[in-house]
Amino acid sequence: MVTISRTAQKFTPAENLRGGALMALAMAGFGFNDIVIKHISPTLELGQAIFIRGIFATLFIAALAGITGRLRPFRTIFKPALFVRSVAEALATFTFLLALFNIPIANTTAILQALPLMVGLGAAIFFGEKIGWRRLIAILVGFIGVMIIIRPGMEGFNYYSVLVLATVFFATVRDLTTRLIPHNIPSLFVALFTSVSVTIMGGILSIFENWAIVEPITIAWLMLAAGFLVVAYSSIAASMRVGDVGFIVPFRYTILLYAIIAGIVFFDEIPDAMTILGSSIIVATGVYSIYRERIANKNNS
Repeated sequence: MVTISRTAQKFTPAENLRGGALMALAMAGFGFNDIVIKHISPTLELGQAIFIRGIFATLFIAALAGITGRLRPFRTIFKPALFVRSVAEALATFTFLLALFNIPIANTTAILQALPLMVGLGAAIFFGEKIGWRRLIAILVGFIGVMIIIRPGMEGFNYYSVLVLATVFFATVRDLTTRLIPHNIPSLFVALFTSVSVTIMGGILSIFENWAIVEPITIAWLMLAAGFLVVAYSSIAASMRVGDVGFIVPFRYTILLYAIIAGIVFFDEIPDAMTILGSSIIVATGVYSIYRERIANKNNS
């Protein structure tokens, strides 16, 4: 069992607010990327969309990393944790976008909000981090919220919702292995290699698809989606370094607002009562879990 030491660090209210704003900005980046991808989904195959968007995202991140001096030698990619993280990210991208192509954006985004709970459980199992009975109950209740949204065995259920659960699993692997990446590897370089991996995955998938003709306006949309990804990748990395995690993490739930509003405005997708109920449960249990972690850290300090 791997043990990860925690360093208590105090942040000012201004730093916490900055971190929260950066997290909200990152969620906006991810959310608007999802909106764009869902918008063009009727015109492109999944692998084709991932591949073309990935090319632009990789170029943008590579340019940013080069300008800021965060590029590293090629051999760096052979670090096991970095490799596993990138594969997990590629699989998470594939399962999430396949679901996004086929079910309402609010549903996919809401189910994905179980991720902080699963990361907390995974950290307890694999890294030996303490998790009290209250947080364990919160995780179980959060999973009930996911089941309310998915509604297995009921009318309207489909396996695309289960794909989002697979996304949660792969994203949990991604986040846990991120902790094992050496600190001398910049976050921007990690984002670059992740983008390359996702692009390669999209290219392989596209080999088995019938490529659609890509109109110039579609290229423009994909470039915009790539730009949103760059904002998201850079902002989320920065947010975790300038403020208290317990204060910052709840801001990731702002993506639910973007998804619900976008679903209503752009896709005529109005969430039903069960989706709203499940989403509320997931968010409430996530915030409570983070609150309990802060209490535990204070007691141990």
